[in-house]
Amino acid sequence: MLRVLLLTLSVVAIARAELCKPDAQNAFKVRLSIKTALGDNAYAWDANEEYLFKAMVAFAMRKYSSKSTTQISNVLLCNVTDRVSFWFVVTDSSEDVTTVPASEVEAAIRMNRNRINSAFLLSDKTLQFLKITSTLSPPVEPSTPVWLIIFGVVLCVIVAGIVFLIAAGIQQRKKKNKESTERENLEEKGEVTVAVENGIPCEALDLKSGHINGVFAADDERFTSL
Repeated sequence: MLRVLLLTLSVVAIARAELCKPDAQNAFKVRLSIKTALGDNAYAWDANEEYLFKAMVAFAMRKYSSKSTTQISNVLLCNVTDRVSFWFVVTDSSEDVTTVPASEVEAAIRMNRNRINSAFLLSDKTLQFLKITSTLSPPVEPSTPVWLIIFGVVLCVIVAGIVFLIAAGIQQRKKKNKESTERENLEEKGEVTVAVENGIPCEALDLKSGHINGVFAADDERFTSL
């Protein structure tokens, strides 16, 4: 009986070993860059880390299908290297001698990629499933609604336009006041007076020296000379 049990176990072990090997059917290669990601805080990859990886894959499979009964023992690792790369497969929990289709494993990994990355403090670039495309990070939603941002920009433009018009009006008014003041000062001094008719400057009048009307000057010369 013991021989039969040992023989059965050895056959199962050999079968499981055949399931997990490079380029095996439904197998995936994983590469980790722990030193690159964490630098001096990098941790060593050991049996505990392997156990955590198996647990996370089993979690992903169970999360992907509520009817899944995948256990940690159903996740097989092989060809582990010191630079931290390995292959893994997920065996069928009912038979344990066949592997779960790669499409199901890929879908489960993609759905739970962020959880797996977080468990190892890595990202899609430093925890690579070579046959599984990286998932896109969810878009970052701004804390302020977009419509409020647009409204704020439009309001700022309107306020800036109003301020510009007010400043331009004040500047124009100051300029007119300055010109009016200068004209009044000249008139008070009696130096030069400019007559304005319908907004058009006429001939300048020198108030100090006066101005001789040419018509009357001609009449005086005609009638006074004898």
